[in-house]
Amino acid sequence: MSTPVLSFSDLTFSWPDGEPLFAGLAGTVPAGTNGLVGANGSGKSTLLRLLDGSLSPQTGTIARPDRVGRLRQDLTLDTGRPVDEHLGVAAVRAALRAIEAGQVDQRHYDVVGDRWDIDERLLAVLDRLHLPADVLDRRLGELSGGEAVRLALAGQLLDEPEVLLLDEPTNNLDTEARGLVHDVVETWPGTLLVVSHDRELLERVERIGELRAAPGRSGVRSLRWYGGGWSSYREQVQAEQAAAEQAVSDARNDVRRQQRDRVDAETTLAGRRRMGARAEREKRVPGIVAGNRKRAAQVSAGRYRAVHDDRLADARTRLEEAEQRLREDATIRVDLPETEVPRGREVLEAHAVVLRNGAEVHLDLRGPERVAVRGPNGSGKSTLLHTVAGLVEPVAGELVTKVPVRLLPQRLDLLDPSRSIVANAVEWAPSAGPNRIRASLARFLFRGSAGDRLVGTLSGGELFRATLACLLLAEPAPQLLLLDEPTNTLDLTSYDALVSALTSYRGALLVASHDDAFLRDLGVDREIVLGPPR
Repeated sequence: MSTPVLSFSDLTFSWPDGEPLFAGLAGTVPAGTNGLVGANGSGKSTLLRLLDGSLSPQTGTIARPDRVGRLRQDLTLDTGRPVDEHLGVAAVRAALRAIEAGQVDQRHYDVVGDRWDIDERLLAVLDRLHLPADVLDRRLGELSGGEAVRLALAGQLLDEPEVLLLDEPTNNLDTEARGLVHDVVETWPGTLLVVSHDRELLERVERIGELRAAPGRSGVRSLRWYGGGWSSYREQVQAEQAAAEQAVSDARNDVRRQQRDRVDAETTLAGRRRMGARAEREKRVPGIVAGNRKRAAQVSAGRYRAVHDDRLADARTRLEEAEQRLREDATIRVDLPETEVPRGREVLEAHAVVLRNGAEVHLDLRGPERVAVRGPNGSGKSTLLHTVAGLVEPVAGELVTKVPVRLLPQRLDLLDPSRSIVANAVEWAPSAGPNRIRASLARFLFRGSAGDRLVGTLSGGELFRATLACLLLAEPAPQLLLLDEPTNTLDLTSYDALVSALTSYRGALLVASHDDAFLRDLGVDREIVLGPPR
């Protein structure tokens, strides 16, 4: 591994309610480009904040260079602030304009310092990120969400930090903007650490670190590095998983063998006791000798049992250790025949439909087709899905759905956070009953008492699975499922669970997504492309 640029040891951090997130976390960030993955709630974003100094741990040490930049996941912008002021170059630009106008005040030269080429650098960075030059004369509130992310990235490129930390930089970006971020990551000359679920982006890093919780140990996490990009990481994890499954199988067989040996040992000891008792009854040996033999036999039996007990305990310990190396099963098994749409059946007709944003759509959907909705940010992808779902009226045209429809929105706000997963699911499918609902929820990885958890306590990935479960189990069963950027906030386990669920779904799909890898995994049949916003 490359020389570490960032290192930390014995990091302890707890939330205000006392719940521990990190308990003694240690690790390094090597030089070069690095990805960071882990389940939702594992602390990836918090670790970035600790590394850049914007958050302080309760205990532990962090060694970092002087200049560490971080592109936040939640960009909070002062909408009235000028763009060049936000980039930290307003004063320099003003000083340059004053000098060019003939002013010789030393203060202007002090402000400029060695940044005489700031205009050239600004234009080069803006051009690289496909931002117009006149963006510098606008205010932050005039920017789109995608432009705001690109502007924040432009600020980091101008600052040239020794280490750049990126937190989900491609969330909510269209295909073009994603490509620009991918290029920055791939060509970054220094050290970079990016938290992302974007597999196309993760293919471009030199190594991937996995932040993983220790099973059953609150706050105990480890950071482990895997060489190569996303594909290499997955291959290594799959090999480890296969080895762990074999180790569990071997350990279980050993436990069974030791249990049989323990039973055989008791049978042997019982036979010895019967022989000794018979000899004592028949007076074949003097009483003193018989007593001595009995005491010696008891000591020997104790040692014999201890040997087998130790062997059994060791076997159980090995089984427990092997099971801890197993990863959670991320496979959702969906068998819902009510969702099946026969091939050729009409599902959706949309003729000359004008959406609220002015986009015009023509779409016929038949059978279990899988159709991707593509287009830049603001082109109307979400509006189209909400229109098909009946939540928004079209401005003009005719749109007819001929099967039951359900929408999985970007904001997962369909469930009641004050009620359990089971209670929510029963509300969506009242005739199913709690027992049938529980059996169905187990397919979505909510087994046993997990279904009794309150929705408001779920992690992001768990909330996604619970919402997807309620939609698919709903009455009537959805034969057209609408998905609005479903992978935006998913961790890798939840991503795999979503793909496995949708792979076995038998209805039609209409999916708005910028995630090319996800659309390939989903096996879309065709796509419709909406034009730029009007």
